[in-house]
Amino acid sequence: MTDAKPAPDLPELRQGIDLWGVVALGLGSAVGVAIFSAMAPAAALAGPGMLVSVLVGALPIFLIAISYAFLGSTLPVSGASYEWPARFVHPKVAFVITWLRLVANMGAMVVLALVLVRYLSMIVPLPTRPTMFALFVMALLANLFGVHIAARAQKVLMALVVVLFMVFIFWGAGTQVDLNNLAPFTPHGWMAVIAAAPILTGLFAGIEAATEAGSEVKNSRRNIPLGIALSIGVATLLYLGVAIVALGVLGADPLGASEAPILEAAKRFMGPFAVPLIVVAATASIGKSLNGLFMLFSRSLFAMARAGVLPAALARVHPKWQTPYMALLTVFGLGCVGLFLPMELTFLFLAVNIPNLVKYGTICLAAARVTRDHPELYERAGFKLPKAQQIAVAGLGACSALVLIVVGFEADWRPYAMLLGWGLVGAVYYVVSRRGRLEAGSRT
Repeated sequence: MTDAKPAPDLPELRQGIDLWGVVALGLGSAVGVAIFSAMAPAAALAGPGMLVSVLVGALPIFLIAISYAFLGSTLPVSGASYEWPARFVHPKVAFVITWLRLVANMGAMVVLALVLVRYLSMIVPLPTRPTMFALFVMALLANLFGVHIAARAQKVLMALVVVLFMVFIFWGAGTQVDLNNLAPFTPHGWMAVIAAAPILTGLFAGIEAATEAGSEVKNSRRNIPLGIALSIGVATLLYLGVAIVALGVLGADPLGASEAPILEAAKRFMGPFAVPLIVVAATASIGKSLNGLFMLFSRSLFAMARAGVLPAALARVHPKWQTPYMALLTVFGLGCVGLFLPMELTFLFLAVNIPNLVKYGTICLAAARVTRDHPELYERAGFKLPKAQQIAVAGLGACSALVLIVVGFEADWRPYAMLLGWGLVGAVYYVVSRRGRLEAGSRT
């Protein structure tokens, strides 16, 4: 079902990601900006009931992750968000997803770098855009010289984040948490608890990140599904622990009104240690998300170039470092272009999340089709549910993604309009480039 075939005997990417690299990529993508910003609006809406909202918000991602774990254990490829839809849904659908994610990932890089600069500026005042450019350079270098270097950096940063949040949880729980602040548990009713869930779904976005580098994962049939499961489990426990401490220290109303809830809670029991510890946690957390984004975005461009729908130069693999260096340089260039975007976080968050939700829904459809139409791949999977359950879970995951896309329109219509316009540009590019490939093929 593809419009173009990759050339034979292309150089392969190096397998440099182990199980803990898979976990670090998943947690590294998920535990980022959202943990520092999503708790306040959720607490304002649901009160202490936001603890249940965390679990409800995790449910759609859990359903979607089952499809990712299934596909990742039977057909590990780099650039999975393009390759799987191209093979099992339709090449045009795969192109649209990755084309929209060009904008989404550019916006994500800007958001990550901007928030990171703001936290660093709490200690030392820094110029915004020059510092963001320096962060992009650091992320490029970490990924350019080998996937093992990027994966090792991801593991170190992830370990640091977990340790720092554990310090926050145990220090706060042992000295300042007042469980009376958790009552009444649902001051605004259970509907408010459900309404807060979409805000917190973003806490788990990216948990499937390692599937984008599937061909670079060692023992992928085991490590991808196990790594995704571990990532979801650790992320859920981490978020619940941080939320309980923040609620127990501040109370729901002050937490809901805070612009920096984790920092404000930490100041209550850490004193002068609060600012440096939370800034270091934010730096490590957001830094690893930026590092992971460079790694995974470049693999999507690499996969599209190999399929012939983006310029072939993006599929070049460095002979020494065995990394997709042209794709990485393109990601860096897009990040630099993003420095000229307006620094409006609400708009940027929606521009990032909408294409990702489209991607999630399409991957679920691909998982259902593999289960139904490709018995050899289904049987080969290292992780799978019984066929009827696998298809049902994939359908629920796709529906969940669609509901979240529709709900987002209420917040701001502008990102939808921008993405529609960008999608039309992509359609023109696709038609023109495909015509050029067909004409070139007819002359050979």
